[in-house]
Amino acid sequence: MSKKIITGFHAIEEYVRSTASDSSKTGKVQLLYSTPGPRVKKIIAQAEKAGIVCSKVESKMLDEAVSSIPEALRDHRGIVLVAELKEGTDNTNRVSFDEFVAQAKSSVSGKKLSVVLVLDSVTDPHNVGAIIRSCDQFGVDLVVLPERRGVKDSEVIARSSAGAISWVPVAVVPNLVRAVEALKEAGYWVYGADAGGITIAESRLEGKVVLIMGSEGTGMSRLLEKECDAIVSIPTCGKLDSLNVSVAAGILLYEIRRQNLFP
Repeated sequence: MSKKIITGFHAIEEYVRSTASDSSKTGKVQLLYSTPGPRVKKIIAQAEKAGIVCSKVESKMLDEAVSSIPEALRDHRGIVLVAELKEGTDNTNRVSFDEFVAQAKSSVSGKKLSVVLVLDSVTDPHNVGAIIRSCDQFGVDLVVLPERRGVKDSEVIARSSAGAISWVPVAVVPNLVRAVEALKEAGYWVYGADAGGITIAESRLEGKVVLIMGSEGTGMSRLLEKECDAIVSIPTCGKLDSLNVSVAAGILLYEIRRQNLFP
């Protein structure tokens, strides 16, 4: 088994909650803490209720526990969660893409909202984490990531997503173009985000929606762009060329939800 070291109040709380609802994803889980403040005490109570062993240790031991993770994540603030992961698992809510598509085909959609977000070559883990946090807030059903040219640092993603990575369904696929084709066959309309498209105010992002976000440097690939039913853009008035990809994703996901709640 490998060990997962998690820091940050939000990320630990969400992992505790997800472990309580699905203990099969981990082996042994232990919560280590030093001097507990009100927030830490709340997390300890949640962890004990979920059957997680909680141990009070010296702050030096917490420093040692986080020494192997990226420097940006070592600010433990007096609490660290250590999870022994079963082989082939991490804290990501991984799902089967093929099973998702099969369920989408068999369901009676009507006007029911279903949103899939596809990330093409978005490699910054902080951006991916922030996007997944927005996906949680705006009810995204699935995030699709590529096996290649995708982000690798799951610890940074977990921290940046404030724990949402444990809840938002994620599928990793070998070929994004084929994945989008399968979603189109399942009844989804595909929209790519890029400058020069129709504005989100002019678009109708209703029903089954696939939103493709490309990297800030190169945008989405030409092959993926050919699969789009429309290109949508966010009207801006600043002097920079574009929005950060995580900010743009949040705005577009909000607009999709707004249009479906208040058509």
